[in-house]
Amino acid sequence: MVFLTPSIKRDFLTLGLELLSRQSSFYLFAAYMIDSLNTPHDYRDIISQNLTNCLEHTELQGLPKYQGKVRDRYDLGEQFALITTDRQSAFDRVLAVVPFKGQVLNQTGAWWFEQTKDIMANHLLGIPDPNVTLAQKCKPFPVEFVVRGFMTGSSSTSIWTQYQAGERKYCGISLPDGMRKNQQFTKPIITPTTKEDTHDRPLSPQEIIEEKWMSKEHWEYASEHALLLFTRGQELARKNGLILVDTKYEMGLSSDGNIILIDEIHTPDSSRYWIGKSYEKKLEQGHEPDNIDKEFLRLWFRENCDPYKDKSLPQAPKELVVELSARYIYLYETITGQNFVFPDSNDLINNRIKEALLPYIQ
Repeated sequence: MVFLTPSIKRDFLTLGLELLSRQSSFYLFAAYMIDSLNTPHDYRDIISQNLTNCLEHTELQGLPKYQGKVRDRYDLGEQFALITTDRQSAFDRVLAVVPFKGQVLNQTGAWWFEQTKDIMANHLLGIPDPNVTLAQKCKPFPVEFVVRGFMTGSSSTSIWTQYQAGERKYCGISLPDGMRKNQQFTKPIITPTTKEDTHDRPLSPQEIIEEKWMSKEHWEYASEHALLLFTRGQELARKNGLILVDTKYEMGLSSDGNIILIDEIHTPDSSRYWIGKSYEKKLEQGHEPDNIDKEFLRLWFRENCDPYKDKSLPQAPKELVVELSARYIYLYETITGQNFVFPDSNDLINNRIKEALLPYIQ
């Protein structure tokens, strides 16, 4: 048995507190199991100061509203106002609110819409506020076009979860035996799902056509262009040291009958991104790749509750919320080459949005 003197005990306590205070070090809480990402700009203090200054709910009185998991859509007559909130969703529910997340998603998506408009027309009409997109109206297809470059995922419908359970046929695609988690496919695959309020269902192309989710002509055009968009996304991400792992696209029919890209594109909410330089080493070690998306938060909830069945969920640790925000901002700056512009902390976000939309409402 080892006995510690009071002075030695104090030394251990002081050391422990010092280690805990180091934001940039490895988080000591075993359940987190992530490193704080080393970024050119460390915005974690600003993010921490804004943990209670988030856009969780919006209210534009007198306008028809549809509330999604992350976006609130308002009908302005000839166009939609899509307000991207700071709500963080996964497992078909909201897990937390993350400072500046809505702004990152909205501005990242706008940048990608611009970079891919030569491949496919999109719904973007304007960005009157950092959290708001003015969008062209259209009739959405009831299908999400999920494109995957790697064998990964943690949700019940993810390709890795299904593969681990023994499935070798996924969305009509035959998968080989012996694949590891986070391994790259020989070429990207498209794994469509239904778009439903409760739980999305994976579909094969044959089911999409036979069950009349889409016509054969529309499916062929949409799936071909989804792969082209993904290829462009991977190319641009690779130039900036990132790997676009997988993503989902949404499309719809415009008033003139053309298929256009809607919702969002290549944001950290709709996509998985890994750090390119460390991917191979992490794969060899059997560790999760360094990522810039919500996967580590999803894994934390999977380890600490049943996010599909539990009526109430534990509160997301603030350290993870801050880290997620920092990674989202890092992704925006890395992809676009622009510095993230923080809004005036004295502005009430809802008031700012109402003022920006006033000309369009009137």
